[in-house]
Amino acid sequence: MDIRNKKGFCDEKNFSDFFLNHSKLLHNYVFYKCGDLDLANDIVQEAFLKFWENCQKIISGKAKPYLFTIANNLFLNDYSKKKVALNFVKIPKKIYTNENPEFLLEEKEFSAKLEKALSKLSESQRIAFLMNRIDGKKYKEIAEILNISVKAVEKRIHNALLNLRKEIENI
Repeated sequence: MDIRNKKGFCDEKNFSDFFLNHSKLLHNYVFYKCGDLDLANDIVQEAFLKFWENCQKIISGKAKPYLFTIANNLFLNDYSKKKVALNFVKIPKKIYTNENPEFLLEEKEFSAKLEKALSKLSESQRIAFLMNRIDGKKYKEIAEILNISVKAVEKRIHNALLNLRKEIENI
């Protein structure tokens, strides 16, 4: 993001552009960490609020990592207070279907196995894996967001895949 005036992120236009470019990615990152849609929304809002409050201190090239650090710290603070287990949001299923009952049962069993296997992954593996497979982020993008090397991202995703293969049989 190119900041052209002296106000930097304190300029409403610059802040708005930054928000539009990074809010969805930040939301997904936080959601992958906590598994709670409402909590993710709250943390993203609070992170951008803190970002705005500290807009004069932010260096243009360091804005994105700074924002993700704020969000991560907010999540850790909330987690330490509540000591909440990871809860995946249940997406309501449609009531009718043209699929046969056997397929539906297998799909339901697989979804349960996948959810259980994902919850057993370490937080770092789960975040890297979901950012790659769900958001379609490249390893380099994930490395930049998480402030780690590309090799570390590769290793996390590789280990996540190994763990998922162990947990879920007959893939």
